[in-house]
Amino acid sequence: MSENKPDPPGAHGSKEVKGKTHTYYQVLIDTKGLPSISQRSQTEAVTFLANHDDSRALYAIPGLDYVSHEDILPYNSTEQIPIQHELFERFLMFNPAKAPPFTPRDTLKAWQEKNHPWLELSDVHRETTENIRVTVIPFYMGMREAQNSHVYWWRYCIRLENMGAEVVQLRERHWRIFSLSGTLETVRGRGVVGREPVLSKEQPAFQYSSHVSLQAPSGHMWGTFRIERTDGSHFDVRIPPFSLESNKDDKAPPAGYTF
Repeated sequence: MSENKPDPPGAHGSKEVKGKTHTYYQVLIDTKGLPSISQRSQTEAVTFLANHDDSRALYAIPGLDYVSHEDILPYNSTEQIPIQHELFERFLMFNPAKAPPFTPRDTLKAWQEKNHPWLELSDVHRETTENIRVTVIPFYMGMREAQNSHVYWWRYCIRLENMGAEVVQLRERHWRIFSLSGTLETVRGRGVVGREPVLSKEQPAFQYSSHVSLQAPSGHMWGTFRIERTDGSHFDVRIPPFSLESNKDDKAPPAGYTF
């Protein structure tokens, strides 16, 4: 059985993918590894529902992401601040007597205790079509009241990986979204999050997050990505179907962050 324990940045939690247990880490992204401001604007973020009295539906903490254990590369640093991230020093303290030489601050412990329901992995779904592997991780974010109705929100993280040698480019997305209320929505569009990423041997993976809301406590999503080869031909990559399930003990969203 996979565990559902909350995990702070740098910790890990195991989830099952087609009957196998996989480990995922929640990580802080080093901004030094982002070569340009334009790319920094696309940095992954963990999003949350805003306060009930806030006009914004969502707000984000940039520079947080989820990485599979199989994608981790060992790296050692002797620096007291080995990565550039606004939360690093607020969350972790340098302690040369420890291995690794960093210990969690009370700020991290309190932040995780307060917000772990919106940070936990739900399920991990993975499928490969013509050497393009798509991994989907949905997160339930909570429920909001709007215009005398309940609106349920989910975040989903998608990773595309080119497992072959051929250079390809993502051109279109095609989603089907079914709600328990009985509605079926079709969404088509160019690219994802405003980009049409190229997947090559040098840069084989692209990961992004998006959101969906339903006026029902559960539903399903599935779809395809239209991929273009260098010769101009296309093929469709299947996005594995995944459930959108709300927590039975639905709680109010986090009230925001103070560091």
